[in-house]
Parts: sequence; C-alpha cells; structure tokens
Amino acid sequence: MASRSPSSSPDTATGSGTDPARPDTGEPLGGAGSDSDSDLGLSKFDYGAMEAGDRLEGDDLVQEFESAADRVGSLVQTASRDQLLYLYARYKQVKVGKCNTQKPGFFDFEGQRKWYAWKQLGDMEPQQAMQEYISCVNVLDPEGSRRESRGAERRTGFGGAAVSSLYQEETIREEDKNIFDYCRENNIEQISKAISSQKVDINCKDEEGRALLHWACDRGHKELVSFLLQHKADINCQDNEGQTALHYASACEFGDIVELLLSTGADPSIKDIEGSLPEEVTESGAISSLLRQYTAPKG
Repeated sequence: MASRSPSSSPDTATGSGTDPARPDTGEPLGGAGSDSDSDLGLSKFDYGAMEAGDRLEGDDLVQEFESAADRVGSLVQTASRDQLLYLYARYKQVKVGKCNTQKPGFFDFEGQRKWYAWKQLGDMEPQQAMQEYISCVNVLDPEGSRRESRGAERRTGFGGAAVSSLYQEETIREEDKNIFDYCRENNIEQISKAISSQKVDINCKDEEGRALLHWACDRGHKELVSFLLQHKADINCQDNEGQTALHYASACEFGDIVELLLSTGADPSIKDIEGSLPEEVTESGAISSLLRQYTAPKG
C-alpha cells in the first residue's frame, strides 16, 4: 500500500503537542505495513528482568498495573517509540479489550500504527496484557519498579492511564476552521453554504493536493461523498501523489464508498505516481474483487 504522512494536514492525529511519544518528523512507529510485535521490533524485551510481575494475580496484578501506568508519564522522553507503542497496545487491551475501532484514515499514518499494534493482540487476555505491560515498564524504569505511585497525578500520554481513544483530534476554534476542517467533521451544512455562495471551489485542494472528495473518502463520510459528487466534484481528481478518491476509499476499506464511486464513474485504472492501482492499496479481498470487476474488459 502506498503510504505517506502529510506535514500540513487539517487534523493532527497524535501530534507532538498532545503525544510526546511522536517525533516531529511524522515517521511511522516501526516498519511500514507491518502488523505484529516482531515486525515492529517489540518482541525483544527482557521480561525476565522483572519476574514479580509474572507472579502477580488478581487484585495485586491490577494494583501493580495501575502503578506501572502512573509511571509511564515520566518515561515518554526516554523510551523508544516502539516501546511506547507496545505499551499503548497492551493498555488498550486491558481497558477496552479486543480492538473494536475502525482502521484510521489513509493518511493518518501514526493512527494506523497504533491501530495495528492493538489489533494484532487479538483475543489476548487482560491478565497477560497487564503482565507484559508491567514487565516492559519495569525494564524501562528498573529503579521505580517497587515504588508505590498509585494516586499520583495521571498524565495524558501514549499508553498511560489517560488514554481514552485511538487518536486525538486537534481542537480548532470555530472561527479558525476552513472548508477542509468542515469536511473532516462531516459538516455538510457548512460545506453546502460555502459552495452555494461560491466562496469555495468544490475542487479546491489543500497543500498536499487533496480535494474535498479525498477527505470525505478518507473519513468514510458517504453522505458527504454523495453530496460532493452531486455538485460536480471531479471524481478522478489526483492529489500530489497521484492518488484519487478511489485510492483513499479503497485503502481505508470503505466498501460502500468504493461502490458509490465506481457506480458514479470513478476510473479504477488510474495509477498513482508509484504505479499503484486502487485495488493494490487495499487489504480487503472484497474491495479488490469489486475493483477488478470494473477494470475487466467488457464484452
């Protein structure tokens, strides 16, 4: 799958302002396209360095886990990105359970890395996730492994106790929002007003060459996609990487939007600058099959 992390996106998924674990470069946490601890370089921790965590059970295990979570806030400047990603996944497994969120948008590259790290844990039991979380924190902070830090001030961090969602949206004041912000929010009313007043070209692009249709497809806003198409949005418009809205919808696995685009005239034979067709940027067999049906010779 062709991937990239735009430097001037209308939203900040987990930017350095809210997530000190993310480098300013926007580079992926681990290797591109991987979805396992091994691929992400997360399978080499010395769990034997803290054997007590492996022996804990019941309330003692929960207490030790909460204590470890309190300590993560002080480790974000020294732990590697992969270690923080490892902790994030196990914290989510404990607090939420099996990954139950939709895969983040195509150009939310960091959100995708977090999602993959969590999803690959599958049906891991919370007890195991807690033990692995504790062991990792104790490897990173051996001096604090016995400190009682329950009740300490919780900090918003990567894998810490205040994590409540897969990624955090940038908060933008209403007066500072532009048409792309409204598109991100699926605010059809504001977009309709802007287009009707002719203050905004429906095919306007952001700095990365993404049109409103790209954004709507990336976010899975089917109603907005339909609205834009009805108002003559360029269905085959390409961004700076040569990708169309069909690339975005396919990569994000929004099958209903892919079908809508195809039925409205989207060209599945358009390649991006890396030579990838829409069917080559998706991991969904159903979407690939649908795209091939539209590219197959007629007759």
